[in-house]
Amino acid sequence: MTILKFGGSNFLGPEGYDRVARHLAQRRAAGENKIVAVVSAMKGETDSLKAEMLAVNKEASPSNLDAALAIGEMKSVCLLEAAVSRLGISVASLNGYSLGIRTNSDFGRATVESADPRRIRSALKEHDVVIAAGAQAIDQSGRVTFLGRNSSDLTAIVIASMLGEHACEIYSDVPGVYTTDPNIIPEALLIPEIGYRTIARMSRYGAKVLHHGAVEFAEKHAVTIMCKSLTNDGVVTGTTVTGHGNARSVTVARDAVVISFASVAERDNRRALLDQNGITAIDVEQNEGPGLCVMSDTDFAKQLVAGTCTPPVSVQSTMVVTVLDASVRRIHLIGDYERAVSLARQLHEQMYPRAGEQFDRG
Repeated sequence: MTILKFGGSNFLGPEGYDRVARHLAQRRAAGENKIVAVVSAMKGETDSLKAEMLAVNKEASPSNLDAALAIGEMKSVCLLEAAVSRLGISVASLNGYSLGIRTNSDFGRATVESADPRRIRSALKEHDVVIAAGAQAIDQSGRVTFLGRNSSDLTAIVIASMLGEHACEIYSDVPGVYTTDPNIIPEALLIPEIGYRTIARMSRYGAKVLHHGAVEFAEKHAVTIMCKSLTNDGVVTGTTVTGHGNARSVTVARDAVVISFASVAERDNRRALLDQNGITAIDVEQNEGPGLCVMSDTDFAKQLVAGTCTPPVSVQSTMVVTVLDASVRRIHLIGDYERAVSLARQLHEQMYPRAGEQFDRG
C-alpha cells in the first residue's frame, strides 16, 4: 500500500492533474499495486471560496464556511480521478462524507476523534487507485468539517495510520524542509532529516512546512513522513521526518496577527483559551495595549477570541521573523515585507555563515 499526498502547488492548472496521474501510473507500472492519493485544492482555490462566501455574508457561520471550503478539495479529487481514469487505471474517489474520519464540531479547525478504514479498504478491493479529499471529514452529526488551513497533510497521515502503514509521501513545490523559506531566501539549506517536534515547532511559528497537527499525529502513530517534489525530470526526495534530527531555522510568518486587549488579565485569559485549543500565542506589547501574536491557525484563533464575552481592542496583520533552535530564541514583529525578508536573510547568514556547503545540524 502506498500513501501519497499532493499539495495545491502541484495543481496550478489542468496539466498538473495530468502530471500527477502519469506519476501514479508510473508507480503502478513499477509494481505498487494499491495507491491512495490525498489531494489539496488547486492553489488559491480555498482563499477564493472563502472570499466568495464572505462577500455574500460577512457573518457566515463557521459550519457554513466549512461546507463551502470543502468544495475546493472535492473539485480537485474529481479532476484527478478523471485524469487517472483516462490512463485506463481503475480508480475511485472519496470525500469527507465517505472517508471514515470523524471529528468534533470545532468548525474551522476540527479535531480528529476517530477513523474507520472500512470505506477506504472496500474501495481499494475494487480499484487500484483511490483519490481522497484532504482537509475534510464529518462530525458526529454528519456535517462536513474543515481540519484547518494546509491540513491535507493531516488527512494523509490519518489515512496512513488507519490503514496500518508507517510511511507517507508528501509532495509540494519544494523537495523538503529548509533552514528558512527557500522561496524568499535562496541561500536556504535543505535539511535531510528532521525530528517530529522540531518541524512541528517550525510550523507553529509560521514556517510554510508540514502542518503541525499532521506531524504530531505522525509522531503519535509512528508514521515516517517523506517530503518530495514532483518535477518535469521526475521525483526529488528532500527531507525525511522521523523521531530524530534537530535543526536551527529562521521562520517567516507572513500572515501572522496581533490581537490586542484592554488589560493584561484579558490577554492572559485569551492566551489560556488559545492554549486549550492547541494554538501557540506569544505575549507582545503594542501601542494599542497588551497583545498576543499568533503565527499559525490565525483564522481559528480570531474565531475563538471573537466568540468570547469581551471583544479584543484590535486585530492587526503583521509579519514575524523567528529564530528557532532547541527552543524559541527570539521573535521580531515587522510590518513591512521587504524589511522582514532582509532581517530573515541576515539572521540566516549569522546562523549558517557557510550557506551552500554541506548542511550542518549544529
